[in-house]
Amino acid sequence: MNESEQRRISILVIEDEPGDLGLIQAYVRLAGIRRIGDQDPVVWASTLAQGVAAAAASMPDVILLDLSLPDSSGLHTVEAMHTVAPDVPIIVLTGQDDHQLAEAALQAGAQDYLVKGQFQHDALGRAIRHALVRQKLESRLSLFRAALNSVANGILITDIDSTIEWANPAFTRMTGFSLTEAVGRHTGEMLNSGKQDPQFYRRMWDTILAGRVWTGELINRRKDGSLYAEALTISPVTDGNGRIQHFVAIKQDISERKANEERVQHLAHHDQLTDLPNRSLLSDRLFQALAQARRDRGTVALMFLDLDSFKPVNDTLGHDIGDLLLKEVALRLQNCVPRESDTVARLGGDEFVILLAQIEKAADAVVVAGKLLAALERPFLIGPHRISISGSIGIAVYPQHGDEVNQLLKNADIAMYHAKKAGRNCYRFFREVTETAGV
Repeated sequence: MNESEQRRISILVIEDEPGDLGLIQAYVRLAGIRRIGDQDPVVWASTLAQGVAAAAASMPDVILLDLSLPDSSGLHTVEAMHTVAPDVPIIVLTGQDDHQLAEAALQAGAQDYLVKGQFQHDALGRAIRHALVRQKLESRLSLFRAALNSVANGILITDIDSTIEWANPAFTRMTGFSLTEAVGRHTGEMLNSGKQDPQFYRRMWDTILAGRVWTGELINRRKDGSLYAEALTISPVTDGNGRIQHFVAIKQDISERKANEERVQHLAHHDQLTDLPNRSLLSDRLFQALAQARRDRGTVALMFLDLDSFKPVNDTLGHDIGDLLLKEVALRLQNCVPRESDTVARLGGDEFVILLAQIEKAADAVVVAGKLLAALERPFLIGPHRISISGSIGIAVYPQHGDEVNQLLKNADIAMYHAKKAGRNCYRFFREVTETAGV
């Protein structure tokens, strides 16, 4: 503590013996604690009540407190002053036989103690300096604790074996585990969802045991068993020799963000009205199906379906009824495809495409086309309306009618228009179209 800092110190001495007060004042001067202008650095109170009033009127930097006062004694004296001035360091003054009481006073909130008759000015100055330093450190620690307890992200401190030593309230809100439940438990035992493979954790441990920060995303499990997505950063904490002693983990629940991303992705690849795959997702699945068929020398069928007599529904009953009809059509079409690998997509308007990714022969597409036409022939009950429609289907088969995405889509579309010309409510293969046209 330099001289300018010493001059700023104000000391409240609560002592009922004038002789002891005079000795303290002399020691304060010898310790280099000077007057603040015309003001003596020492403020005197001879009773606890006077000390409480003096502290409330002008909060001192340090309190020297006699544990035996006319109106109070023992730990009650410390507790009363600590309540009035919780952020001011208290140094208690005790008699020669009061060591146990002095130690109890430390537990009650005092920073230090001095035994009357057994200290000189240097001991007093040192006690005051140490008390101020400790108080400043405790204030900083309190600030750090408050900051860690108020942040939105979960924070964990573990030992080198990943055993939890401390967690903040955000961790409890995120996982459902209280601090008491968490301390002493291994993070892997408590939070592991089983969604990450051993290689994931091996890479993580290789990173942090090498002294590097690890950042990633994973799925963890809450106390109630539910799963959540988490962004996790783990930082090693080392001692003065560079040895890792602890790990600090910062955890953020990103479940909502992930759900939003999935919704955006879904909307980008699905028709908003029917929730069927759109042209983009259909093209991707058709590309994958063709790649698989090339490897396996398999067969793929693409069916282009256009509704017959849909426009009069919109014109006479309105677009709201038309939209409800399209939703019902989508459900019926989905019920007609035989495998999960098959896709029913809506390109827009009343145009649908059915991808049969794995068929043994072209004739298998005929079976599905018959189911589709039969499903559409059954009347649709939309509110009070009984609506009858049908469909026209064009079929293109890989590899006979094309070997890439756009070619198969184009040829299936051409075949569908020939089905329309053939009287509707029927299907046509692209091969039949080319033979009829003399190609």
